[in-house]
Amino acid sequence: MQRLFSTFPEGWPGTGLLFLRAAAAIPAVQYGIAGLLTTSLLPHLVLQLMAAGAAALLLIGFWTPVAGVSLALAEVFLAFSHSQDPSIHILLGALGAALAMLGPGAWSVDARLFGRKRIHIPQR
Repeated sequence: MQRLFSTFPEGWPGTGLLFLRAAAAIPAVQYGIAGLLTTSLLPHLVLQLMAAGAAALLLIGFWTPVAGVSLALAEVFLAFSHSQDPSIHILLGALGAALAMLGPGAWSVDARLFGRKRIHIPQR
């Protein structure tokens, strides 16, 4: 993960990435749960569950590049397979792709697992 992103931004940029992750994840999880309760077609259900799972990973910032690409692909397929207005799926797909390219930020599981570590060497 460290090779994909040179830094995990803190401060205002990190806060912005946290809000961006939440803005992408919360509606995708909501649509996934609604699809689980209302969709009878198996391919739509699988796509909505895939998008909801990827959104849950994005929300906590775990495997952000993989989760962002998965969310983008699932939402693009959902946009083309629905007879309704596809604008929300296009928006969520674009947010997922943007997060895959930008990275998770400092307030994420990825930053805790794969971020830079500080080693303290005690004095003798």
